[in-house]
Amino acid sequence: MKCPYCGYSQSKVVDSRPTEEETAIRRRRECEKCARRFTTYEKIEEMPLIIVKKDGSRELYQRSKVINGLLKACEKRPVPIKRIENIVESMEKELYNSMEKEIDSNTIGEMLMYKLKEIDDVAYVRFASVYRQFKDINTFMEELKKLINER
Repeated sequence: MKCPYCGYSQSKVVDSRPTEEETAIRRRRECEKCARRFTTYEKIEEMPLIIVKKDGSRELYQRSKVINGLLKACEKRPVPIKRIENIVESMEKELYNSMEKEIDSNTIGEMLMYKLKEIDDVAYVRFASVYRQFKDINTFMEELKKLINER
């Protein structure tokens, strides 16, 4: 780490502690040449996740889009926001642990539907109706019948 004052490349760590959010480590360093102190931050480098859409286009993963979709599905349902955040965190953990750089949007949709099904049937059907693009009432009824048979 180069000293921002004199450019010398040797420094020692004087103090180290996590940031308030605990997403990085704050380090106080002292230059071994000019003895001036400076602060550096160390954080995990996250691998960008690319989502391959149904039409073949690609875009960066956006957590906010997933949360918004789940919020719409859970609107006026007894599903706390913390539960929605847990669903998203669980899904993201699975995706990052897969070490895949590109993920099919179908994979994400299926994961979210499975997790919603365990929490709230109405939210699950709402999400499935948008995700699976139900064309008519018959496809909607087929999904409801599957849900009833599983119960």
